Amino acid sequence: MFKGSIVALVTPMLGNGEVDFSQLEALIDFHVREGTEALVIAGTTGESATLSPDEHCDLLHKSYEMIKQRLPMIAGTGANSTTEAIELTKCAKSSRADAALLVTPYYNKPTQKGLVLHHQAIASAVDIAQILYNVPGRTACDMQADTVAELAKVGNIVGIKEATGSMERLADIKRQVDDSFALLTGDDSTTCEFILNGGHGAISVTANVVPSKMANMCQLALQGKAAEARDADAEIAELHRLLFIESNPIPVKWAVSQMGFGELNLRLPMTVLDEKFQPPLQQALADCGAI
Repeated sequence: MFKGSIVALVTPMLGNGEVDFSQLEALIDFHVREGTEALVIAGTTGESATLSPDEHCDLLHKSYEMIKQRLPMIAGTGANSTTEAIELTKCAKSSRADAALLVTPYYNKPTQKGLVLHHQAIASAVDIAQILYNVPGRTACDMQADTVAELAKVGNIVGIKEATGSMERLADIKRQVDDSFALLTGDDSTTCEFILNGGHGAISVTANVVPSKMANMCQLALQGKAAEARDADAEIAELHRLLFIESNPIPVKWAVSQMGFGELNLRLPMTVLDEKFQPPLQQALADCGAI
């Protein structure tokens, strides 16, 4: 089972927009040293929406070679076209990723029945462990708990990244799935409570900049040490807030560049963090020891 602090890794880019593989390898080595439990490559934070299919597959293959099996690799392969999602998930399989992360189809707003058929089709087409990803704030599509329970019956659908931040939603899903089904949050600010309420971990943006602190907090929560976990979470609470002060991955890309991991480059339509937000984020990074 996937658990603990899993990093939704940024994709470093050069000034010409190409992937900066040198800095990507440095980031991967950093997370291996700092106690991260697994890496998500080419997720939302990795600017997957701006990658061409060829770039996407190339990034997955090269990342696997850089990780060298030191950590599990989860490949972001979701799309709002079922056919495209299948092709990207085949790339994840051929790259030897440990699992694929599949966001609910965005923009076209499928029904719950459509979500079931979409994910069943991908699971049937590609023999790789698959993690559902529900983030209605970005997709305008909310996968309900009953739908998750139905999909959890599929043998290679092994968990969900549930990013609503709702403890009620967590409880509703948890009642309907086996203990072996991984319950991961995608909402950094509620990660501590999510785990204390029976979740297994987080796919985290904050962990890009303070991986050891995020990993420690998650482990304390998994051990049921509620007071200690909440204290650890309080130390990084301002980072949770500021890393979402503009659309992800704008703030975290700025933060990682301040930490010395390459140039600050994003692909349009993402833009550089507004100057008014830079001093408070820089201070938060300093307060947490990230810079």
